[in-house]
Amino acid sequence: MVETRIHFHEALGSLKELLIELGNKAEDVIDLAVKGYMSRDADVCSQVLATENDIDLAERRIDQLALDLLATQQPIAVDLRFITACMKINSDLERVGDHAADIAKRGLAGMKLPAVELPVDVPRIAAGAAGMIRRALNAFIAKDIDLANAVLKMDDVLDRIDDQAWVSLVRKMHEAPEALEQALDALIVVRNLSRVADHATNIAEDVILWLSGTDVRHIIGHVSTVVE
Repeated sequence: MVETRIHFHEALGSLKELLIELGNKAEDVIDLAVKGYMSRDADVCSQVLATENDIDLAERRIDQLALDLLATQQPIAVDLRFITACMKINSDLERVGDHAADIAKRGLAGMKLPAVELPVDVPRIAAGAAGMIRRALNAFIAKDIDLANAVLKMDDVLDRIDDQAWVSLVRKMHEAPEALEQALDALIVVRNLSRVADHATNIAEDVILWLSGTDVRHIIGHVSTVVE
């Protein structure tokens, strides 16, 4: 019995380590995607697409490990919440990889168009979204509810920046029709970064549920955005 519990907790540790590795990869690939988009670098954009495949493989591996633990160990209470949180966080991180791939594809498509000046600070928005992912993961690693709650507040700030970007880009499309396609690409990039921030919010909520047992998505005053 003792040996079985030791094995179980070792498996939980492995699950956490794999999830942290995936989180670091997801954060890095967002930075890489924006770099490729901004620099119009086909090699960097292609690297993002290759990394997204690695993320998909890692997501399936983590999911299988979590399912095996649920099926064979029948965990209860906090261990059950931990495994459930890992599965949900795993899914969110995989979707971050998908959004990075979408940004890279916009970068590849944009290389066929003339470079134009656009009224949006994509690197600033990307830094905010990636920062939210990093803090949400740090909250998971450190078991820090306060840090997880801080991520939820950061989402409101990034939403305002995203809204301003949309207004500026739509105005640009009206004022300079020749830049229509480039502005549309930028809108898609901003939308993807907004979704990354939403996934960070989901992760923070899952950390809070794991540690406290409280589902903050259903607390009045906190509006959660669950993204697919």
